[in-house]
Amino acid sequence: MLKEKLKKYTLILASGSPRRQQFFKDLDIDFKIVVKPVKELFPDTLKGAEITDFLADLKSKAFTNLEDSDILITSDTIVWLNGKALGKPKNKQEAFLMLQEISGQKHDVITSISIKTNKSQKIINDTTTVHFKNFSKEEIEYYITHYKPFDKAGGYGIQEWIGLIGIDKIEGSYFNVVGLPVHKLFKELLKFSA
Repeated sequence: MLKEKLKKYTLILASGSPRRQQFFKDLDIDFKIVVKPVKELFPDTLKGAEITDFLADLKSKAFTNLEDSDILITSDTIVWLNGKALGKPKNKQEAFLMLQEISGQKHDVITSISIKTNKSQKIINDTTTVHFKNFSKEEIEYYITHYKPFDKAGGYGIQEWIGLIGIDKIEGSYFNVVGLPVHKLFKELLKFSA
């Protein structure tokens, strides 16, 4: 269905995330992966979705030579807890501290998507609230040792062991927490007609 609508376009996913790549495969659309390195720095005056909107846009700016038929998708996810952004942990200690911080707390997972062509750009975002149980130190240690969540915002993957044992409640899209509000992206891509 969507593949047919997009047949005149080249869909470029600018993400090294295996989870986002799998979502595109699951949508049954043709796409190519092109990742360009970007320093993910943002002004400290930004809050919540302003951060992910800014970073999704920043990643899109690395692509300066889009063809007329290209649709570029860039994205960013953060965990927003008590007024601050939790990005990806750099090491085991940072991951441990992040998981200790979100233990027993509710937090927001915010993802922004930039959909960019030669002529236009649209940035959309989605927020999901996740409620975690209290984790023991042993549970946190076990998870970090076995799953090494250093490429994940907030130091965890909801689809992994920690999500299975730790989630009390989710308000919003589960797939947004995994890394992409696929339902919103699908709706936007439908607007491109072959």
